[in-house]
Amino acid sequence: MAENRASANGTGYTEGVPCWVDAQLADVPAGKRFYGELFGWDFEEAYDSTVWARLDGDRVASLSRKTDGRMPTVWTVYFATPDARVLAGRVRDAGGQVVALPTQVGAGLGTAALVTDTEGAVFGLWQPDGHTGFGRRHEVGTFAWAELYARDTEVANTFYGGLFHDALFGPDAKPDFGRAAVGDVFAAMMPPHFVVHFRVADCAEILAAVNRLGGRVQVPPFETSYGTVAVVTDDQGASFAVLER
Repeated sequence: MAENRASANGTGYTEGVPCWVDAQLADVPAGKRFYGELFGWDFEEAYDSTVWARLDGDRVASLSRKTDGRMPTVWTVYFATPDARVLAGRVRDAGGQVVALPTQVGAGLGTAALVTDTEGAVFGLWQPDGHTGFGRRHEVGTFAWAELYARDTEVANTFYGGLFHDALFGPDAKPDFGRAAVGDVFAAMMPPHFVVHFRVADCAEILAAVNRLGGRVQVPPFETSYGTVAVVTDDQGASFAVLER
């Protein structure tokens, strides 16, 4: 049975469920100012140059400093797995690529890998240890949804359905992960990519705050089956979406 929540024993999330997001930024203090005001997050030191973003004391995301200026400024979604090395192998066997091999994070927090699907969209794998994933989600100011914008949604369904069938298509599945054509929202020539969605109470108010804080609205509000969505960038260029249910 696939359960789209923390597992009953509290050790983590079912394989294939989005369990964490992080932002790779050039300036983490600037990121703290932007997201702290936008979502009401506070922050604590995590490891290396990474900080936990917290809402009412619970971890909801992390911000990390880019180690190479050529790296993209981006939000990444991580899917839970009990074995990142095995899942990375399955990704490769299905036609995807392994961008960053499974690597232990921090002091016993877990194991992370970066991979791509067959069209090149990047996503993360997270094998939990001390850090199991979101302390809270689906609430205002927390992760709410991940949308893959693909060239071919049928190809995407085949790829991810093979990796995460129960989490996506099982009889008890309640996915936090959708697929849409790139051209539905973005310019048709944009590469396939994931967009992390954060829940907000009022989309218009948040968009005004994004502009005031130095970000910009990339895609104005539009209606979806799961709510009103707008795509924005922060003041360093990292794209994400806000979702009003």
